[in-house]
Amino acid sequence: MKRLFLVAALSATLPAMAQNVATVNGHAITQAELDSTLKALRIENASPEQRKSILDEIISRDVLSQEAVKLGLDKKDDVKANLEAARKDILISSLLQDWSEKNKVTDDDIKKAYDDMVKEQAGKKEFKVSHILVKEEDKAKALLADIKAKKVTFEDAAKKDSIDPGSGKNGGDLGWSNPDMYVPEFAEAVKTGKKGEISEPVKSQYGYHLVRIDDERPVTPPTLDQVKTDLTRSLTQKKMFEFVESLRSKAKIEIIEK
Repeated sequence: MKRLFLVAALSATLPAMAQNVATVNGHAITQAELDSTLKALRIENASPEQRKSILDEIISRDVLSQEAVKLGLDKKDDVKANLEAARKDILISSLLQDWSEKNKVTDDDIKKAYDDMVKEQAGKKEFKVSHILVKEEDKAKALLADIKAKKVTFEDAAKKDSIDPGSGKNGGDLGWSNPDMYVPEFAEAVKTGKKGEISEPVKSQYGYHLVRIDDERPVTPPTLDQVKTDLTRSLTQKKMFEFVESLRSKAKIEIIEK
């Protein structure tokens, strides 16, 4: 019995040996390194075959990196610079992960952001819009005259003459949207237009548009569940940006121009 306790005690004092999964020219590859690689590859509950495959890859990397050091490549200036850059990337990633885990967005944060979004959308409208896009203003005016004279329908003109391939084949239909998603000139035509009417040619960076408002309705905000993931991501990015800026504001930075 005493011998069993002694063996257990000795084993407890040699964790490094117990954690080695391979050696390459005497250099140990640890269980922690293997587990970390599997985690980085997002492999959970790895099968024995997967673990063997990843371990073989780590061994190959060790063989190659040892050969590079043997040849003195780690002493080259560009290699040293790249190694330092990689070290910084790993440290930054670890810092931001640690910060994220300690500064998670709360349910109250998400609810407030959602309430602000709903309040911001209150009273706004979205529009079902169709348009015809051409390069020349004269062409747009001629099409408008033909449509008003009932020589051609708006839809047929869009299919035949619009240079917007996405909406053109659908008779100019752009579907429902918030006008603010469009370029400013187009957005203004949508906001000021009247249902069923076709605008005069509207110039934008893409050419000349004939804009028709097919319908309008109040904006219906999405539910909290529908946007919770996006809000969480947005709030996390905002807090992280503020964290980085706070560190920069405290740092002594001197830019030396050459």
